[in-house]
Amino acid sequence: MYQNKILDAYKATKNYVQDKQIAHDLGVTPQKICKIRTGERYLTETEALFMAETIGLDAEEVLVYLASDRSKTHKAQQAWANIAKKFNRQGLQSFSVLLGAFSSASLLLNTSTTECVLCTIW
Repeated sequence: MYQNKILDAYKATKNYVQDKQIAHDLGVTPQKICKIRTGERYLTETEALFMAETIGLDAEEVLVYLASDRSKTHKAQQAWANIAKKFNRQGLQSFSVLLGAFSSASLLLNTSTTECVLCTIW
């Protein structure tokens, strides 16, 4: 899941040893970080963007990956795959490779929300 990659990258950037240090920075409990790592909970957009800024990741890319993590239907997964293809055509091959790795992640967005996101992106 992309969330774990963000957490790990943030942890490495800050030279942290424990997830509770991340929890302190985000103002959440260590239990929430544990649940995020296991896939029971998800990073909020605010939390993800905070870490992305520290790590130096593109905000839009992070939000797309989070949505991919949250997708739960096959149709939504296909939609995110199509987004990856469009980015790939624009020369962002690393984006599509990473998105493909997360296509099997558990999903929370319903199809109408995904379609709305897709409309906004294009």
